[in-house]
Amino acid sequence: MTLISFVVPAFRVQGYLRECLDSILGQPFTDLEVIGVDDCSPDDSGEIFDEYAARDRRVRPIRLGENVGLGPARNVGLDRTTGEYVWFVDGDDWLAPDCLAAVAERLQATRPDVLLVDHVRTHWNDTATRSAMREVFPEPPGEDTFRLRDRPEAMRLLHTAWNRVVRRQFLLDLGLRFEPGWYEDVPFSYPVLMAADRIGVLDRVCVNYRQRRTGAITRTRGERHFEVFPQWHRVFQLMDRWGPRVDELRPAVFERMIWHYLTVLGNGQRIAPELRPAFFAQITADYARWLPPDGYPAPPGVEGLKHRLVAGGRWRTFSALRTANRARDAARRSARTARRRVAPVARRNARRARDVLLREYYRAELHRPLDPTLAVYAAYWYRGYSCNPAAIYEAARRLAPEIRGVWIVRRDRVDSLPPGVEYVVAGTPGYYRMLARARWLVNNVNYPDFVRKRPGSVHVQTHHGTPVKVMGLDQQRYPIGAGRMDFAGLLRRVDRWDYSITSNGFSTQMWDRAYPAAYTTLEIGYPRNDRLVTATPEEVRRLRAELGIGLAELVVLYAPTHREHLPTYRPPFDPDRFVEALGPTGRLLMRSHYFHDRDRRPRPSVDRDRVRDVSAHQRVEDLYLAADVLVTDYSSAMFDYAVLDRPIVIYAPDWEAYRLARGVYFDVTAEPPGAVAMTFPDLLDVFSGGEFRSEAATKARQQFRARFCGLDDGHAAERVVRQVFLGEPAPPRTGC
Repeated sequence: MTLISFVVPAFRVQGYLRECLDSILGQPFTDLEVIGVDDCSPDDSGEIFDEYAARDRRVRPIRLGENVGLGPARNVGLDRTTGEYVWFVDGDDWLAPDCLAAVAERLQATRPDVLLVDHVRTHWNDTATRSAMREVFPEPPGEDTFRLRDRPEAMRLLHTAWNRVVRRQFLLDLGLRFEPGWYEDVPFSYPVLMAADRIGVLDRVCVNYRQRRTGAITRTRGERHFEVFPQWHRVFQLMDRWGPRVDELRPAVFERMIWHYLTVLGNGQRIAPELRPAFFAQITADYARWLPPDGYPAPPGVEGLKHRLVAGGRWRTFSALRTANRARDAARRSARTARRRVAPVARRNARRARDVLLREYYRAELHRPLDPTLAVYAAYWYRGYSCNPAAIYEAARRLAPEIRGVWIVRRDRVDSLPPGVEYVVAGTPGYYRMLARARWLVNNVNYPDFVRKRPGSVHVQTHHGTPVKVMGLDQQRYPIGAGRMDFAGLLRRVDRWDYSITSNGFSTQMWDRAYPAAYTTLEIGYPRNDRLVTATPEEVRRLRAELGIGLAELVVLYAPTHREHLPTYRPPFDPDRFVEALGPTGRLLMRSHYFHDRDRRPRPSVDRDRVRDVSAHQRVEDLYLAADVLVTDYSSAMFDYAVLDRPIVIYAPDWEAYRLARGVYFDVTAEPPGAVAMTFPDLLDVFSGGEFRSEAATKARQQFRARFCGLDDGHAAERVVRQVFLGEPAPPRTGC
């Protein structure tokens, strides 16, 4: 029999589900199964379960035809389990590395009914908060099992399903199920402790409890928080049925109920001010209804005072006490903030007068009405006309000519704009005016921090590639790659987004995790790739002619990515030896990452007979169309070029170092779009031996295209314009 059955329900957790499953399946301990329950999730959670099941027989996916909620979804998973123990793990949390071996050892040694494990709360900024384990058990709890009446303090551990591993037969004999609604853990977690004859505690962090920035019920205001009351009623009704065997536990359970109610009430992100009196009144009613005949151990100090106010129904006094505490805390925060502001004020006073005046001008323009016909475009920190914003601009000119499109560019990039494109130069008064009054702001990166999100304005984040390397908040785990990145500032910028455009489901999943906010995702393909789909053979011939390339020549585009953590690094690459390996008809186009234009120092040109530096070429799509083969490492160029269904070679000489230092979302050497070379001699062999066109390389490319390029049909830009500019509804997502 399998030792541990994991039940992993999933609803809107596509950005986190892979990390959850990897944390389970990647453990050295393997005697397990995973029951993945897709609770009719509107995202790609179900597809992720299917993907993992296809490559790991321990994963068994279940698709529900309608959304039933977390509790009933867990019940469905429980009914499919076969293991001796069941562990309910939420799809947005993840296990600590190597914890399963310790869990399994304790289960096999003591055979508990319930094993409690420790956890940490992991916040969006990659900080962690300890659980109450050390406060509940000041002394190490040891390996001996116990009953709850002997150690009732165990109830003070967080009442969740995922911090307890439960013997399956014990659970089935008890007949305990999860209830529907919010706070479904309450009538499960406390009863399993009350009924267990053998409770064990493993004083080891096993679960990372993700504190999501958006999407969690603990950060959602509304009346549904009143569902906490019937969940607790179920606990006491069950105790009534169980009778004398649990009577001695009533005082401790009652104290936990009042503590929980006050915790929910005290969280301003849950209970809106207008609902607080009614919530308090229900606490008072439950206090009177379930108060044990002999009382209960009320807490001391301010918490005890709150309990007494609840008992007396004294809402006004309770509210005044809360207001006083909040005022005291606010005064402390203000004092700390004032101390921190001394240095920034000094720096602001030293700014140039022109910058101050322009920002004041911008703030004044914010008070003028939005221009209902103005759309502002930018790409790559004002480097010019390119990428997804350029494709959307062109589609908008065709489909919505009444909208005026204006580009923001650096002064040194003005000459790169196509004829007839209206623009403003970054840093000028016109620049600030456009940013203040545009109804639509389209960019493939973020606008500067000073830009305000005005009511009625629409910010469109197009991004600029499917991610191989980790991005956004995920970089916090790789400080070498993240450098001095201001993650709080990043989230303020992300909060301005109304739309996030993604080219495939994989990107959607990663952006959900890396950039958690309330934007709407448009999973529609990449607008910049429309041209790759619609280009004609005549256009390809023209582009090759403009680059001086003959029709019979074999053209290889080499486009490595930038190493932020190693800005001077260049992969080992000898252009002359490479073109020699290509043969007499070979030509090499070399393109550096756009970040390299920050280095203003002249670089030696590599332009010669069969090698050409095309780093300055404005539209990379031209180069894709002209090239017969792409060589890259960890660049998003591979995803775009795959649309053309031409050979791709991964050249990854620093893969292990890059993966560890910068962090990656998947292994491009294990799931590549074609042939792979780990050293430069290997790369030469790939071309001299024709491996780049082999049957294996072709099959790898087909699988890669099926995963990442299915939405690139030549109409992505049109879909953006119709939904964002013209207000047409998005096509419905298929499925339940």
